Amino acid sequence: MGKMYEVSNKYNNYKEYTREFTEVGRNIPRLDGAAKVTGKQQYTDDLVLPRMVYGKILRSPYAHANIKSIDYSEALRLDGVLGVITGEDCPIPYGIVPHNCNETALAVGKVRNWGESVAAVAAIDEVTAEKALELIKVEYEVLEAIVDPREALKRDDLRIHEDHPNNIAYEGVQVYGDPDKALKESSYVLEQEYYSSYVNHAFLEPQSAIADFDKNTGKLHLYATCQVPHYTHQQLSKVLEMPMNKIRITVPLLGGGFGGKSVASQADFCSSILSKKIGRPVKITYERSDVFATSNGRHPCYMKFKMGFDKDGKITAVDFNNIMDGGAYSGWGIVVLFYTASMVHIPYKVPNVRFDGKRIYTNKPTCGAQRGLGGVQPRFAMEQMLDEAAAHFGMSPYEIRMLNAVESGYTAKSMMYVPHSEYKKCLEKVVEMSDYKEKHGKLPYGKGIGLSGGYYISGTSYTLYLSYKPHTVATIKIDEENGVTLFCGATDIGQGVDTVMAQMTAETLGVKTEDIHVVTRDTELSTFDLGTFASRLTFATGWAIRQAADKVNAELFPVAASMISCRGDEVAVKDGMFYSIYEKKKKHVPWADVVTMYIESNGPLSCTGQFTPPRRKGIQQGGNIGHSPTFGFSAQIAEVDVDLETGKVNVTKITEAGDCGQPINPMSCDGQVHGSIQMGLGQALYEEMKVAADGRMLNPSFHDYKLPTISDMPKIEASIVESYDPSAPYGGKESGEGPIQPTIPAIFNAVYDAIGVRFTEMPLTPEKVLNAIKTNKVGK
Repeated sequence: MGKMYEVSNKYNNYKEYTREFTEVGRNIPRLDGAAKVTGKQQYTDDLVLPRMVYGKILRSPYAHANIKSIDYSEALRLDGVLGVITGEDCPIPYGIVPHNCNETALAVGKVRNWGESVAAVAAIDEVTAEKALELIKVEYEVLEAIVDPREALKRDDLRIHEDHPNNIAYEGVQVYGDPDKALKESSYVLEQEYYSSYVNHAFLEPQSAIADFDKNTGKLHLYATCQVPHYTHQQLSKVLEMPMNKIRITVPLLGGGFGGKSVASQADFCSSILSKKIGRPVKITYERSDVFATSNGRHPCYMKFKMGFDKDGKITAVDFNNIMDGGAYSGWGIVVLFYTASMVHIPYKVPNVRFDGKRIYTNKPTCGAQRGLGGVQPRFAMEQMLDEAAAHFGMSPYEIRMLNAVESGYTAKSMMYVPHSEYKKCLEKVVEMSDYKEKHGKLPYGKGIGLSGGYYISGTSYTLYLSYKPHTVATIKIDEENGVTLFCGATDIGQGVDTVMAQMTAETLGVKTEDIHVVTRDTELSTFDLGTFASRLTFATGWAIRQAADKVNAELFPVAASMISCRGDEVAVKDGMFYSIYEKKKKHVPWADVVTMYIESNGPLSCTGQFTPPRRKGIQQGGNIGHSPTFGFSAQIAEVDVDLETGKVNVTKITEAGDCGQPINPMSCDGQVHGSIQMGLGQALYEEMKVAADGRMLNPSFHDYKLPTISDMPKIEASIVESYDPSAPYGGKESGEGPIQPTIPAIFNAVYDAIGVRFTEMPLTPEKVLNAIKTNKVGK
């Protein structure tokens, strides 16, 4: 409990930069916190519907094979089995990218990765369903599998998808300025190759879905673990060939997502199709091996970088070649590909850029969106290269970053515009907090310290949903029964957006956060929202809520003015009280009394706000990230102690300073930073999905997939720098994805400082480090 109190109390002196907010900037425990810690909170798998039965999915043991036949007659004869479906029952493809939908709920004719779904059964209990799977006979023609994207690129004779020559899912080239000329004229050019690993989100709650089809009304109600319920709504309508108004999706609270639940799962489709077939509710909950088989984790990248610098250490150009391992299907591939391209333009000023990237199909579970998507891979490379360049110029890594760091008002050559940045302040703060200048290059052999920086988008426009406008809608309803109710479709995946939305609503209305009722995650009850991804929610919902709340105030202020006998432009509201700004002590009236007066004359009050981010001119096709309205920044310093006998890297401390603008809930921001650091540390040192040459996943469980535990976590000292982004609602921007970017390169830079060896591949295992120590051991 001591640590919890330490986190919540560390912001007590935060008042100096809260811009006089009362609810925004408060440390408020999450609205769902008590229910979670007491076990009252219900997740999808906790729900039990009347007459509900259970579904299981049969998965392919092969990574690449033609399906010759499927015989499920024996399974259907098993007592307790109610239905079986195969790809014939769901042949319509779906996908997060509308113009390249190439995945089906169950394989049609061919499997392209180990664990691909082949058939699904519904039975009276899980044991019977599992027995039924064993009775389904599938005849396969096993094909050669390709698991390395570099090989797949050469094998046009072995296409994973027939309509994609050389297994290229997507490719793109972007050129800004004249990188060839800039590199030729540079004082120093650094070239290096890097590999970023294949990792899983490792959320605690596996995907789960309960479909309840009512044959009398022809309506389907799906309870599901999805980050983007309105997208799943659309895809279900397409695959099931049902009108959207006949489908309702309710999302109970999610036990983590990190991007892994940002696509509709096969459980969603299969439970729905089975429910339609048998006329009873069907629940399908994944085992952990199912989660790995449908990974959607971070893309492994084979990256080649050239960075040029002038004689003073300023960046002149970046040339970035990226081969991405996309796995078997499209998924988020085109998005992540171009996100990696855009991520090289900031947080440093880069006047000339070339990007040449390809996303390649392989016979592995599909890669997708994972926390900090598109940014983790290039940051891993560039932040290490900055350290190398600093050494060349006789500068400190801190100095070269300060020299090149972006500032407020910067426009990149890609037309990415940074309205507000306190990145330099982040660098200054983190260096000061850690005594970096006194430690770097001066610690004993085996001990090291490393600096790194990063950023992420906030509230970006999203091209996959151009048909949807606005992108976010919020409705505020005021009545005497419930007080204030906020309706918004934003999905809380554990990051605390429900609480943040309540705080922003309360701030403008002048009431307490605890008095706001939030209705979200239901396509029938809540308003539309694009989905939880790319750190868009605080920014997008903030503006929609602000607009709706301002409309409410426009209705209530005249009523309050008449009640306290003053002009309408004199009225303000705060702490549940309307008052005259000139005679606050004499002229005031409780907020509830004003609402009662309004309702007696007009009835309940309901107002709606909406937000669609602007689209900037001059952004190249595929450079969608450039349309982000603003950006959050983070700087980190890692301190390591390398065990010279075993090669194990022990991270002893991470110091972080972040620019998230005005934090809506500082305590919650701190939690997001800690979570990012934990995920980054895991990828840096432990995590990697292992795949055999034939495509079999070798470690599809938490027994075999290495994750950092609490005993592996370092001391974390996180700080929010003084900041207020005037372009953002309530001055706030993202804090949950930017902080993952610096963690990995900060650790790698620290290891270099400790033993004098630079590593270019993740994860940094003890074996790699020990071999390097034996080969390169030199004193500092």
